[in-house]
Amino acid sequence: MPGFDLRRAGYRARLGCNFTEIEPVFDDCLREAETRLSEQGMADYLDGASLVCMIGRGVEPVLIYLEEMPRIAERLGEEALDLVSRSVWRLSRTPNGGAIPAFMQSIVGVTARLGSYTLFEHYIDLLMGFARRTSSSIHGNQSATIPSPGLRLLLERMPLLLAELSLAGLQNWIDYGLQHYLDHPERQQDYFSLQSADSRAIFQRERNGTLFADQERRLTLYLRALWRDGAQFVPYSLAFDLLRKPMPYYDALGIRLPDVYEARAGVSGLDRYRALLAHIAAHRRWSVPMIADNYSPFQRVAIETFEDSRVEYLALQQYAGLRPLWLALHPRPVEDACDPEQASCIRHRLAMFSYAVLAREHEYRDPALRDFVARFFALMAQPGHSTADVAALAVAYIARTRRQSDLSANVYFADTEIDYRDDNRHLWRYIEAGDEEESFEAPRRQVEEAEPDRLPPRHYPEWDYQGRLYRPDWVSLYESLHPPGDAGHIDRLLAHHAGLAKRLKQLLDLLKPQHLVRERYQEDGSELDLDIAIRALTDLRAGRQPDPRINMSYRTDGRDIAVSLLIDLSESVNLTPEGSTQSILELSQVAVALLGWAIDTLGDEFAIGGFSSNTRHEVRYQHIKGFSEAWGDPVKARLAAMQAGWSTRMGAAMRHAGRALARRKAEKRLLLVLTDGEPADIDETDPKRLIEDARKAVQELDGDGVYSYCINLDPCADEYVGDIFGRRYTVIDCVERLPERLPQLFMTLTR
Repeated sequence: MPGFDLRRAGYRARLGCNFTEIEPVFDDCLREAETRLSEQGMADYLDGASLVCMIGRGVEPVLIYLEEMPRIAERLGEEALDLVSRSVWRLSRTPNGGAIPAFMQSIVGVTARLGSYTLFEHYIDLLMGFARRTSSSIHGNQSATIPSPGLRLLLERMPLLLAELSLAGLQNWIDYGLQHYLDHPERQQDYFSLQSADSRAIFQRERNGTLFADQERRLTLYLRALWRDGAQFVPYSLAFDLLRKPMPYYDALGIRLPDVYEARAGVSGLDRYRALLAHIAAHRRWSVPMIADNYSPFQRVAIETFEDSRVEYLALQQYAGLRPLWLALHPRPVEDACDPEQASCIRHRLAMFSYAVLAREHEYRDPALRDFVARFFALMAQPGHSTADVAALAVAYIARTRRQSDLSANVYFADTEIDYRDDNRHLWRYIEAGDEEESFEAPRRQVEEAEPDRLPPRHYPEWDYQGRLYRPDWVSLYESLHPPGDAGHIDRLLAHHAGLAKRLKQLLDLLKPQHLVRERYQEDGSELDLDIAIRALTDLRAGRQPDPRINMSYRTDGRDIAVSLLIDLSESVNLTPEGSTQSILELSQVAVALLGWAIDTLGDEFAIGGFSSNTRHEVRYQHIKGFSEAWGDPVKARLAAMQAGWSTRMGAAMRHAGRALARRKAEKRLLLVLTDGEPADIDETDPKRLIEDARKAVQELDGDGVYSYCINLDPCADEYVGDIFGRRYTVIDCVERLPERLPQLFMTLTR
């Protein structure tokens, strides 16, 4: 091609780049570029490649530019040629030149997702702003020489991010990371590499499609109303495990399903959830597990497909409207698409069978397929058919259609994945446990025996007042049963304060409910209900079954209160106030003992818990008394053994205590917080952050019908406690008066 040779010489002269690695691919790149670009585009293309070559970052960015930019320019417009080359040049003039290869490697996937030059231009602006802020923040000025800690990691994950997020969602996700980790290089790396928990949580929040979290209540009602099934939902993410590609399934713990569904084949994300749940609910109602060891792998695959078709057939007898929904989501395999001489077609044959059963108006010509579809419907017409019956039919189908190529490692997968169905693990039982199961069983028993009183960690959000949003699952709270001590110590404390207890008793007598309500028809009661007893005796003599509920009892009416006392057990309560002979912790024990005795005397429901924290990763909640426990020696023993340490992350502890309190069926729910200082923790440098989070927790509890009140022992508490609790607080300047004031405050609040 003499004409091309002449043009090539001119092109090569215009490309100011002398890497020898370019020569083997240069001609091919030029030919493709000529088919996609205008004359001016060719000039911009070569000028851009020359600019990329001049930055001194090796041949790889140049090769990517030459190979990929013609297609990108055809997709977005030829102005993208100049935009990319100028962006590379701008990066090379900053400390972030090392991220240029990652930038060039990401642009193909990025532009494929964005689809327009305008969006790509916004993306470049977002990226450059990120690079500028993260590289200059280390020293706080524009002359910083340290590269951005997160830019390369961000670029490596950019195609994944844009596959799940809109550009606006990406910007929100980036802004959150910059706001919280701009001055923390290591945390910044964890965030922008999608390794940290809040990074993944914000990523999930910004994803497109129908989020499971938004539809959970609706789907729960759907499952219960149509299928009388109250299974728990356990969502999983499709965004991170790209190799394994998890599938829905169910087991004893609940139904596993994706956390987000996008619309597909004209079916909305919500309807895709409904299609999945209808299929799983049908399995849960009609499928019976079988012994897997009795069947070969091929037979098991066939049995799963046939059983899927059976339960869907049964479901359609009740809800015929499911058919168009399942048909829209079911792949439609072409009969001759799989060549048995080239690949294993077993999945293809089974997918055709499944579609033929569901569609009925199929056009498949294979005699074996048509025969077994007819046999399948004949079996369905018989009453009492079971999983075992359809398994026998599936085994017969495999035997009749088996080919030598079924053993090939080259399996045909096109149009065989039915993604609204589960993975059918529920169908199989295995006789022998594997070595892995045995090795995990023993350690699990040891852990359960070692810590019988410890609950799994609970994760709570935390409010970020600067960003005005929650940090999802930010705090890990561990609740455990407080170890016991000497219960007699509490009895001795109460005896020592007998005079105070006597004065409190006079107040308690005034608060005690006096109105008695008679409860009749009791099998066990305080006295005989004469009318009912005479009627029962008459029935007995007449030969009829007498009513055994011949007693009655009385209950007091007038108070319906549930109280939860939350005690700050941070290190500061070990201090002894000036002029006192007892520490704050010892005074708190006396006060809580008197309060416990007072509440028990009134007959109110109450619980006691203590809390402390060692960063957001470890908030400890000590269970001292539960609502259902009696005020007795076990509770007194835990109260006597109270110990203090660490810091005061109040918001998470209030959310935890408030959650249990909100579930009590009481007319009034009161959360009393006893503390000696403001919220603080060693991993928070902003003193206002945890104060604002505690304030937000109070607002949340108000919404749940829980009334929060703080008893603060810090003389300087007026500076911050009002910000958290509003006017619902009392500051006790003289700590020695705590044993007297705490029960009195309770009685005032519940009068």
